[in-house]
Formats: sequence, C-alpha cells, structure tokens
Amino acid sequence: MLADLEELVVCESYSADLGAVARSAEVVGALGARLLGVAPETIVIKGVTHLRWTFGTPRVLLVGHHDTVWPIGSLETHPWAVAGGRARGPGVLDMKAGLVQMFHALASLPSPEGVCVLVNGDEEVGSTTSRQLIERSARGCAAAFVLEAAADEEGALKTARKGTSRYEVVVHGRAAHSGQEPEKGVNATVEIAHQVLAVAGFGAPSAASGAPSAASGADGETLGAATVTPTLMSSGSARNTVPALARLALDVRAPTTTEQDRIDALVRGLRARTPGARVEVLGGRQRPPMGPESSAALFALASGIADELGQEPLRGRAVGGASDANYTAAVGCPTLDGLGAVGAGAHADSEYVDVARMVPRARLLAELVARTGR
Repeated sequence: MLADLEELVVCESYSADLGAVARSAEVVGALGARLLGVAPETIVIKGVTHLRWTFGTPRVLLVGHHDTVWPIGSLETHPWAVAGGRARGPGVLDMKAGLVQMFHALASLPSPEGVCVLVNGDEEVGSTTSRQLIERSARGCAAAFVLEAAADEEGALKTARKGTSRYEVVVHGRAAHSGQEPEKGVNATVEIAHQVLAVAGFGAPSAASGAPSAASGADGETLGAATVTPTLMSSGSARNTVPALARLALDVRAPTTTEQDRIDALVRGLRARTPGARVEVLGGRQRPPMGPESSAALFALASGIADELGQEPLRGRAVGGASDANYTAAVGCPTLDGLGAVGAGAHADSEYVDVARMVPRARLLAELVARTGR
C-alpha cells in the first residue's frame, strides 16, 4: 500500500493544471486496473479527466478524487517521505491515501460485483464538471462511501456537512481625479466597505424566521450556525483616482437548506448605499448541505463492523467543510464520508497520514461494501 501511495503522490495533480490531472488519471487508472483486474472508463469533461469502474448493476458507490490543492513543483519543498509512522507529501491525506485504501479494500473482496467506483479530477475546485456524473451515479444506489480523510487524528467519520455557497459582490462606481475633482467620482471603495459591514451580520438567523440554525452529527455534535465570511477584496486602479470598481468574495457555509436559501436571498438583496453606485452579485449556491439523517444507518453499520473487527469504537462528527458527499446525499443516496486515511494537516505544510491506520480502514471499508452490496 505504501508503494502504491508513493506512486500516486509523486505524480502531482494540481486541480488547475489539466495536463497534470490527466497524467494523474493515468497513474490512478493503472493502479485500479492492476488491483481490480479491469481498466477504468476515462471520462473527460471540459478538459478535466475523471475515472469510473462499473461492476454489474451498482448498489454501492465509492467516491474519491485524485486532484489536489498543491501547485506543480510542491514535491521539491514537500517530498514524499515515510518516517516515524507517518507518510508525507502533497495530497497524501487529501486524498491519495484514501484512493489506495479503496482499491485495496475492493481487491480483498471475492468480487466487486455491484460496485461503482468514481474518481473525479476537480473536487478541490467544487466538482464543477463532475457534479452531474456523481449525482447520476449515486441515484438508485443503496449506499455511497466517500474516501475523504477522517475528521480528526482519532479517525472520526464525517456524518454531516455544511452546504457551501460562493459569491462575488461587484461594486460599479465612477472614476475621477482624486485631487482635482473627487466630487465627480463615485467611490467604489467606500461602497464596498458598506457591503462588507452588511454581509457580516448575515450568518446568524433571525429569531423570527424560526429556521433551524444547526444540524447534529452521530455524536450529537452540531454543525453550528451558518457563516458568511468576506475573504478576498480588491478595488481601485491608481492612487490618485477615485475607484470605479471594487470586488468582494464571500464564503458561505450553511447547516441546512433553509439557511442556505435565507442567506442567498439576503446576498442577492444587497443594495448600494453610495449615491450613483451599483451593486452586482455573481455566483450562488454550490454544494447542498448533507444532513445527519443521510449517514445515520450507515454509521450504525460501520460502528458494528468496527466492533466485530476489534477496532476502536467509531465516532461521528459534523464538519463545516463540504465534499462530494454533499452531492450524493442530496439525491437521496445514504452517504457516509471520512472513510479515507487518518491523519492531519490537509492542505497544509504539516499534512500527513498515519500509516498504521491504513490497513484497518481498508478492512472497515471492505466489510461495509460487502454488507451493503448484497
């Protein structure tokens, strides 16, 4: 498994580099073909390379991704290494170790009959080209197992996820010389400041709405209230010019569809406070929330299997991040996430995988597939 993991990690697959993603797909496809005995179907959508294996009539869907957030060349500063029981390298946790565990889990079964494996190449950027592929594959399946990393270093599964929305608020003003006639301009910087303050209060639901503000995971842990976070902001073109254009990016995380809709209405209802300025809202909802009801039965099954295998008791956590599990759950397919590698530091310099946990996690997945695929 470590040899296979090294092969995947040293083939860099930055989401924005479609050539690198295509090369990674070849490596992942070859690994899957060797372990499963069948070459994958290669699906290229808008230049992004996805892989799919289908065995008979699928009842179980396994979902993973082979793209990473690490730019090409990251191996020079974050080389593949195994030391002290930890494997390191770009994307080792998110989620190349999960792919290795998935293939080895399936290879350990008498037959993969009834399983569909889908490995997409754009999860880290929202699965924009693979969303429909994921949703079509999930419809009609009895279970979807997502090989994202565990929720923490103890191996908790991800039993609920917030939905995501992304917006760009664009302010259109009017340029003028800031020294000679600033009064003739419409200052987009001043207006975007008003918008930052306006959206800062959108996260907490109003008491009058009666909307539930949180969803609970398997252990009763809640996702918490919705969050609306201003992130990137830019304005202006020169130091001596009244800014004619400003942009503000918003990251929205919502625990329920009701909250996601409420915030969408508020963002789209933004209006200019500065005379002469105009506000334009781009973007919108991306991934729908994954409620805890989507994972409840599968988490109970997984807990029983872990006990039978003599593994430590499983925990479930509700998390703020989103994944392709949001899509499978939204089409009505029971979904359990976080079945991939155990470690920490995804997307960060400290990213690592706990090597000793790879085989037990693969065994857990194999039993889950065997029992739900009958």
